[in-house]
Amino acid sequence: MPVDSSVDNPGRALLHRAVKWRNQLLALGCLVLFAVLGILYFRNWVVQKPFAIILFVGEGLTTQRLAATRVYVGGADTPLAIDAFASSARLRNYSADFAVPDAAAAASAIATGVKVRNGAVSINDSGTALRTILELAHEQGRATGIVSDGELTNPALAPFYAHSADAKSAAQFANRLVHHTHIDVALGGGGARFENKGDLRRQDARVVRTRARLEEITAGNRLLGIFADGDLAFTDELAARAEQPSLGDMTRRAIELLEVNRGGYMLVVDAHLMAVAARQNLGERTLRETAELDNAVKTAREYAGARSTVIVAGDTGIGGMSVNGFPFRHDSGVSILGLNSAGQPWVTWATGPNGRSENATAAPTPPSEPAALQTAAALNTIDDPVAAGAGLGLQKLHGVIENTELFSILRDAL
Repeated sequence: MPVDSSVDNPGRALLHRAVKWRNQLLALGCLVLFAVLGILYFRNWVVQKPFAIILFVGEGLTTQRLAATRVYVGGADTPLAIDAFASSARLRNYSADFAVPDAAAAASAIATGVKVRNGAVSINDSGTALRTILELAHEQGRATGIVSDGELTNPALAPFYAHSADAKSAAQFANRLVHHTHIDVALGGGGARFENKGDLRRQDARVVRTRARLEEITAGNRLLGIFADGDLAFTDELAARAEQPSLGDMTRRAIELLEVNRGGYMLVVDAHLMAVAARQNLGERTLRETAELDNAVKTAREYAGARSTVIVAGDTGIGGMSVNGFPFRHDSGVSILGLNSAGQPWVTWATGPNGRSENATAAPTPPSEPAALQTAAALNTIDDPVAAGAGLGLQKLHGVIENTELFSILRDAL
C-alpha cells in the first residue's frame, strides 16, 4: 500500500505547503497586475479622457445671435471659431416651473443635471444642495477654475460653485468662493461683493487686480483675480479696459495656471457682458461682446491643445434681437446698424428700454433700435440656446437635447 511520505518527513510537508502558497500568491499578484493594466488600457486607450475640459457659457447665445455676429464681424460668409466645431445641438432649456428659465435656473441645469425653479442656485425643491460638475471635478483630482467678464457672483456663474434658494445672494456666493477650496483659479469682476467683509485678506489665496499682475503670476496657491468692483468694462470702453484683461486673456491665463495639475483640469468661462448689453438694447455692444466670446473660444482651443474637450453653450435667449431687411452679403460692422436706405432700423428688439410704452405717442428713443415692448431691461425669451463642441466624448451633442444633458456629457469626460 502507498505510503504518505509527508508523515515521515514533516519538513517536506511544510516545504510543499510553502511552495503551494507561493504559487497562489504569484497567481494572485499576476491577476491583480493584469487587472490594473487592463484598467489603465481601458481608460487611456479604449475610453480616452480629455486632459482639459472647458465649458463656455454664452449668456443669450442662440442660432440667431450667432448669425448676426457673423455678419457684424465680417459679412454673411465669415466663419466664427464656433462654426468649426464638429458637434452641435439645440437645447431645451425650460426650468422646473417656467417655460423660460432665468439665468440661475438655466446655469443650474447645466451645472448639476437637474431642472430647478427660477431663482434657485443648484438647489432642489427640498432645499438640498445638488452636486455641481466643478465639485465632481475637484473630487476626481482635477484642478478647477472659473472666469467671467462680469461679476464672479452673477447668477449665470454662481450655480457652478454655490448653492442657494436665492439667486441674488451675491455676498453668500462671495463667501463660498473664498472659503471653500474646490475652486483653484477665479478671474473676473465683483470686487465690492468680497471687500465688504474683508474676504480678500485670506492668506491661502493670492489676489491680483490688474492685467499686468495677472500676466506675472505663476502657478501655486489658489488665485483670485478681481479686476473691477462690478462687471468688467465693455470691450469698446478702451480707457476703462486699460488695466483689465479681456475674456480671452483670462481664459488663456487660467489654462496656463491650471494645466500644471497632472490630473487635468476643468474650467468654466462665463461670457456675461453680452447679456448686459442685450438687456440694455445695445445692438453693437451685444454683437461685439458675442464676438469677444468667439475670440476666447479660439484662444482656448489654441492653448488647451489636442487633449481637450471644449463646449460652448447658451443658457437662454435674451431680448429677441433681430437683424431685419436685406443687408448685402458683405455688409459688416456699422453697416448693419442704424437705419437702412429706406429709413428702417436694421436692428430691432422684442423687449427692452428702447420700446414704446402703452400710452406713448412719440417714436421710441433712440429710433435706430426700437423694441416692441418697453421694459426696464430686455426680458428672457423662449428661444432654444445653441451648444457646440470639439474634442472627446461628444457623441451625445447632436440634434435637440435637454440642457441637463450637458452635465452628463461633462461628467462622463471627467
